[in-house]
Amino acid sequence: MKLLCGNRSVDLSSPVVMGILNVTPDSFSDGGQFNRPEMAIRHAAEMVNAGAAFIDVGGESTRPGATAVSVQEELDRVIPVVSAIAAELDVAISVDTSTPDVILEAAAAGAHLINDVRALRRDGALEAAAKTGLPVCLMHMQGDPDTMQNNPVYDDVMQDVRTFLREQAARAEAAGIAKEQILLDPGFGFGKTRIHNYTLLNRLEQINSLGYPLLTGLSRKRMIADVLNADDDRDGASSAAAVVCAMKGARIIRAHNVKATWDALQVVRATMDEGHE
Repeated sequence: MKLLCGNRSVDLSSPVVMGILNVTPDSFSDGGQFNRPEMAIRHAAEMVNAGAAFIDVGGESTRPGATAVSVQEELDRVIPVVSAIAAELDVAISVDTSTPDVILEAAAAGAHLINDVRALRRDGALEAAAKTGLPVCLMHMQGDPDTMQNNPVYDDVMQDVRTFLREQAARAEAAGIAKEQILLDPGFGFGKTRIHNYTLLNRLEQINSLGYPLLTGLSRKRMIADVLNADDDRDGASSAAAVVCAMKGARIIRAHNVKATWDALQVVRATMDEGHE
């Protein structure tokens, strides 16, 4: 299974790691750590060396309660980092954005994948993504980052998320994005309670059955802290969640700690390889 990403392809026949690079002052786990370009590039190189197949660059925090940034501020944060990674590192670059101008300029700067928590529903985003010819990841989110955790309610969280993702994929295909260029993300932690999140994780194969590669991101999220009853080190439990996702069909695992996640996925890879001998 190859994902064609502009001038390169990524083999998704077994799960790969997407390293998180937040170039923001206020992201929930690492805000402010990598918002200077030289720090961002250094961290990106560390994640590539640790096994990341993608680096996901984000210039707008989407943590619960986050406020929006201007288009120009997002461009100023993201584009220099994308350009530098494209010039210096051998890795696929994902851009975590919902903003049409950022989608277009990031593609021109060397990005390979558009990763949108709003599923290309911001005005002009779908058209911009289609114009780039790059693959897209469409994520489910109830509400928006400012309000999404204010008592989220579903009739049936699995059915509601599955229906939303199927409809957004159809919308993207109608706009000219090929089916094989579409990935789906159930949006763990985005407008969901602990019960919603673990219901989705337990039944993730039902989203996988839609027929699109899955990207999942549970790294260090509140759903991890909830089961630990602690706010300290969440990386071990995040790696366990990554294994569950991979065994249930996820092809890309978005993570802060790339080395721990990559190591965990080698066990998944060995298990899957052994099962096919």
